[in-house]
Amino acid sequence: MYFLLIETGTAVCSIALARDAQIAALRENKEGRAHAQLVAPFINEILHEQNCTIADIDAVVVSEGPGSYTGLRVGVSTAKGICFGAQKPLIAVNSLLSLVHAAIDSHELPSPGCLIAPMIDARRMEVYTALFDAQGNQLSGITAEIIDEKSFAGTLARQPVLFIGDGAGKCQKLLQHPNALFAGVTATAAGMLLPALDAFAQKKFVDAAYFEPLYLKDFVTTVAKKKIL
Repeated sequence: MYFLLIETGTAVCSIALARDAQIAALRENKEGRAHAQLVAPFINEILHEQNCTIADIDAVVVSEGPGSYTGLRVGVSTAKGICFGAQKPLIAVNSLLSLVHAAIDSHELPSPGCLIAPMIDARRMEVYTALFDAQGNQLSGITAEIIDEKSFAGTLARQPVLFIGDGAGKCQKLLQHPNALFAGVTATAAGMLLPALDAFAQKKFVDAAYFEPLYLKDFVTTVAKKKIL
């Protein structure tokens, strides 16, 4: 069984091929938002490396957000194109959940009682986040939160919380509680595998014709201000 996994919800462009419930090939770029230039070449590279074609794929898995508007559009558009062209099912995995599984897979949790707060950068001091337990069960709704010194105060008073993702670093100076822990876990297509396997077993596919990413916020365009000389 083969899964093609596409994660483009953050600055990381991550493409993976899973074979028999294991990651067989992975391509990632963490240097900038170059998803539109890298997604197709990465897919071609890993398929060629593993001597398989799109026809061999059992499902396409894509990050559903929340995250970067442009990045999500690139990933979802690519996934939809493959599914339409090759008549493959589409699985959508929440970007925060895939971060949580990346942390669990990399053994970053300091204790079984530690909660996980994945954070995806939403610019300035705002992040997309939710709380999960050490088994990957979601405990709170997904929100766009502006982080300050009082954020997560009640939770941190009760138990340790591991903050991960590209939004966690900018919050570290504000979250100074002893129970606030941080790890350098970033988005990766590998973190999507376990949720994708569960969805595939339960036939929880999304309709490629109507599926839209979870943006949480409306996309706002800005016009550059002209400098007056």
